[in-house]
Amino acid sequence: MTFVELGLAEPLLRALQEEGYSEPTPIQAQTIPATLAGRDVLGIAQTGTGKTAAFGLPLLHHLAATPGRPPRGGCRALILSPTRELASQIAESLRAYGRHMGLSIGVIFGGVPHGAQRRMLNAGIDILVATPGRLQDHIDQGDARIDHVKFFVLDEADQMLDRGFWPAVRRLLPRLPKEKQTLFFSATMPTEVSKLSGEILRNPVRVEVTPVGTRAERVEQSVILVEQDRKRTLLAVLLRQEGVERTLVFTRTKHGADRVVKQLEQSGISAVAIHGNKSQGQRERALEAFKTGRAPVLIATDIAARGIDVEAVTHVIQYDMPDTAEAYVHRIGRTARAGATGVAIALCCNEERDQLKDVQKLIRQDIPAKDMRNSIDAPTDRAAPAPGRVRPAGRPQQNRGRPQRQGQQKRYASR
Repeated sequence: MTFVELGLAEPLLRALQEEGYSEPTPIQAQTIPATLAGRDVLGIAQTGTGKTAAFGLPLLHHLAATPGRPPRGGCRALILSPTRELASQIAESLRAYGRHMGLSIGVIFGGVPHGAQRRMLNAGIDILVATPGRLQDHIDQGDARIDHVKFFVLDEADQMLDRGFWPAVRRLLPRLPKEKQTLFFSATMPTEVSKLSGEILRNPVRVEVTPVGTRAERVEQSVILVEQDRKRTLLAVLLRQEGVERTLVFTRTKHGADRVVKQLEQSGISAVAIHGNKSQGQRERALEAFKTGRAPVLIATDIAARGIDVEAVTHVIQYDMPDTAEAYVHRIGRTARAGATGVAIALCCNEERDQLKDVQKLIRQDIPAKDMRNSIDAPTDRAAPAPGRVRPAGRPQQNRGRPQRQGQQKRYASR
């Protein structure tokens, strides 16, 4: 199947061709026709399966086909997202897909002054991507209204629940009009999420791809059993190995992320951190350094597990095992995107064995153990020649399977 066969408008097809996308992912192939037909959709899919294009393309198609001006302070389509990073990336993707359609697309989130957002809302906007808390702030201040929304998308619903945004979401829902098309996406379906979907969806089409318990395809997984106080040395060894390019390292805490950055810098490895204590400017600069390769190692807490969409992440390293098994799946979903392959390595100390068992139960497989004792017992990373930084993230090695542009190899619209 191709995007042409889905019946999308010509300006969208032209933009997709310019982006190099030729074939829809499974969730796009199932969601787009249902949305174009005006149906509500319940989508259950992991991050990295192409959800943004799945709801964004038909949304842009509908808005372009029904021209009209949004009200002052209002929008015609509303997308709720749990994190600043994800909201920004959704807006960036929609601007790319809709570049030939003349639609206005804006994003609002916390951590930045209200002024510019207030001015944008005052003019009215076609598509608004927002985090729940900041949108509620603007509504409370009289700057925003959502009573004219024709299309409503709730993305990463379970992450909304996990991050404590459920009360804000619940407060926003009664302000939406009854007559609207709703698209509801979640990676998992805990009881509260399932209940809400039943309340706000009307006879939805259910689309489910790559359940969270399914082993992530194209990801080479392994676990290294190591004492907690030796993880630092092991991490530096791993980051210096051949083929390790753009790497995401997950820690359990914010302070732990900052500490790992300092430790790597002492070993001559360039790294940056992103977590909830960072300002918006700091987070944006860290992501930019990671994307451009100036800092090819990004240390993150689980705020990044669903909120970062960076191409060509070759490795995901779990410095700390996550508190929940589902978080493990979302973490490794940061690699092997858009048809590429990737490597996921978990560093597990004795105190984390229970978390490892939970992960293996969820993904229904034993993760192969890798023996790195000889590498750790060799001269430490401090004694090794400091490279200054890990090899910048450029073109992945041939065996990484990075998708090529149209005419070479199929590329999927994974954003």
